[in-house]
Amino acid sequence: MITRTRLAAGTCALLAALAAGLAFPAGAVAGEPTGDDAPKVDLVLDVSGSMRTRDIDGGTRMAAAKQAFNEVLDATPEEVELGIRTLGADYPGDDRGTGCKDTAQLYPVGPLDRTEAKTAVATLAPTGWTPIGPALLKAADDLDGGAGSKRIVLISDGEDTCAPLDPCEVAREIAAKGIGLTIDTLGLVPNAKMRQQLSCIAEATGGTYTSVEHTDELTEKVNQLVDRAADPVVTPVATRGADSCAKAPTLKSGLYTDRAEFGAQRWYRVDVAPGRELRASVSVGADRAVNPSHGVLLRAVTAHGREIVRGEAAGDGRTDVLSTGLRYPKAEGGSDEEPAEAVCLQVTHSFSVASGVKTTPGLPLELTVDVVDGPSGADDVASFGLGRGWWLLGVLVLVGFLAGLLWGWLSRWRFAVWRTN
Repeated sequence: MITRTRLAAGTCALLAALAAGLAFPAGAVAGEPTGDDAPKVDLVLDVSGSMRTRDIDGGTRMAAAKQAFNEVLDATPEEVELGIRTLGADYPGDDRGTGCKDTAQLYPVGPLDRTEAKTAVATLAPTGWTPIGPALLKAADDLDGGAGSKRIVLISDGEDTCAPLDPCEVAREIAAKGIGLTIDTLGLVPNAKMRQQLSCIAEATGGTYTSVEHTDELTEKVNQLVDRAADPVVTPVATRGADSCAKAPTLKSGLYTDRAEFGAQRWYRVDVAPGRELRASVSVGADRAVNPSHGVLLRAVTAHGREIVRGEAAGDGRTDVLSTGLRYPKAEGGSDEEPAEAVCLQVTHSFSVASGVKTTPGLPLELTVDVVDGPSGADDVASFGLGRGWWLLGVLVLVGFLAGLLWGWLSRWRFAVWRTN
């Protein structure tokens, strides 16, 4: 009896979940994958003196990197344009000014000649300094141009030795350009300080940090990142919000990036025609140390300042990104010639930083805007997103109720028969 009851309850739960999944409409896709431009990857390899250390599978870190590169070059997809940049490969001296300029393009980003690239890698020998910041700036220039995906894969075994050009700040500057470039970092036999620096570089651009201690791990991870570059992606468009609704830039449906300054508002404008629905969402990322307890607010207001709808989210410091969204259906007009309504989107956040932490540039902001066909009727607008799925949900509830009554009646009848016998 208990088993049957649990089975019935599980079936009802499954039906309810199915109903909810069918009833909620699929979200609109804002933006399209980038066009036919080839994806680009720049492998940035640390060739500083510390790469002579023998602590990876009995060999040097340099030997492990060379072996991994050879296998990656063999497996690189044909559609990916790949380049190799080095840092600390040429200058062996003690002059800091010269050592911090030691970065060079070993193999240019473009169609891959595997033999030529392997030959270039074979000539490398651990030499000098670790100018990570300058190398990232140059690597960003290597990938400049085109609308395809762009990815830097940085492989290093130590911290940058060319401060005050902080690599983390360099990564934030690259992200602020809005060119859709992602930096992934790999740390060889990492320590705490290096892990913190490489993690910060990756997080600033939406990339990943991975600690590797074996050659096969390095090969596998670099292959994954190169393959990921070939996947279709939506490249955000860089925009700059205004400080008021009247000056706000007009946005079409798509994905946008901006910087949200501390204690300031960002305004954007979207035209919503009668019978259409505005769907907008915003994400603000904490790319530096911030105080706990913060929030993000997204408001849709008329050109005259009247609030239409809002979305808000609050955080306590456990996550690095806060997101919220809103929907605004514009009712059908009285005539076909009724003009579109100018709706202003206001983005504010309450992130704050401790004394000594830089507040410029602002925090990275990602805004999704989509204008789609509106709901088919007033009842659909008030359906909490379920639309006509309410009919299905209602039918399932009724069926569940009748099934419960029937189950109860059968159970009582069987019990009565048992007592009689």
